Amino acid sequence: MATLLSPEELKAVMERKNKMRREAYDRRNAQENKDELSVQACQRFMALPEYQRANTAMWYIDCRSETRTKPQLLEEVAESEKKIIVPYCTEDENGENKLGLWWMESLEEMVVGKWNILEPPRELWGNPEKEVEPEDLDIIMVPGVGFDRKGGRMGNGQGYYDRLLEKARPDCPLVALCYESQLFDEVLVAPHDVYMDKVITEDAVYEGIGRN
Repeated sequence: MATLLSPEELKAVMERKNKMRREAYDRRNAQENKDELSVQACQRFMALPEYQRANTAMWYIDCRSETRTKPQLLEEVAESEKKIIVPYCTEDENGENKLGLWWMESLEEMVVGKWNILEPPRELWGNPEKEVEPEDLDIIMVPGVGFDRKGGRMGNGQGYYDRLLEKARPDCPLVALCYESQLFDEVLVAPHDVYMDKVITEDAVYEGIGRN
């Protein structure tokens, strides 16, 4: 049974988490050679046996100081036989944050949207020929602010990926992509947080706890 925290204890935990998140942002922003290191991390991702087997693969489109994916993503869209899916920020029927999932066949389909992140044009959202469901994904690339080598993840705090990962198939690998500088000995996680199956950096592939 989970231990209930007092309001004071909960406040202290949130303050620690916010401090860690700020430190992770600072580390990520200060990372040098982002282009070179991002290529190395993406290549490790594409070399995974789980990725090689996947028919429908989700990539994120980088923004701000995230590990950069666009060059390798565009090559995959142009050359791979896989169905490449990218997420975009939207809301469910209850107004909760959620990620839509779009089959991207060309970067030219995308426009600048919320938080300056590339997304499909709003008038096309819901197109059944382009949208897929979380259960359709064979592997998911997951961004984040901070991670640990056990697969613990700290996001931006908006809940978009939390809701997506809850709906992924149990056999769908969840693979984080980040810089080594974003790794902590242990990130603070909540009971609802999902552990990654793998964490990939420019240097290594770390085996996470996953959802089991």
